Amino acid sequence: MCDFAETYGIFDYRALPVNLLATLAVGLRDDSRIKMHLSGMRVATDTLLLSAAVDRLSFLAWAQTKDGQAGRKRPASILSAMMGQGRNCGPVQSFKNAEDFKAEWERITGVKHGY
Repeated sequence: MCDFAETYGIFDYRALPVNLLATLAVGLRDDSRIKMHLSGMRVATDTLLLSAAVDRLSFLAWAQTKDGQAGRKRPASILSAMMGQGRNCGPVQSFKNAEDFKAEWERITGVKHGY
């Protein structure tokens, strides 16, 4: 729904024929929520490439330090954290609909409709 609203200004997608919705979905950007979900991507490709570049740059800078020469205090990887592989990364949770999200929000925070 958000992708159709953002890209096409369609707020009531249920009012349109399914074949039209399918055609419009194909035309969405590769980093649209729908396409990322269908492809199993958690982060947009350009964001992954930028984080990889930052990781390499921080590694090169660290390698020139005394800690780097001794192999100590290596900088944490931004890319690994984005992919859920870094330190302190918990599982990513997703929801099929707004009601499931609201129920989980209320369970965690104890606050109804507090977002």
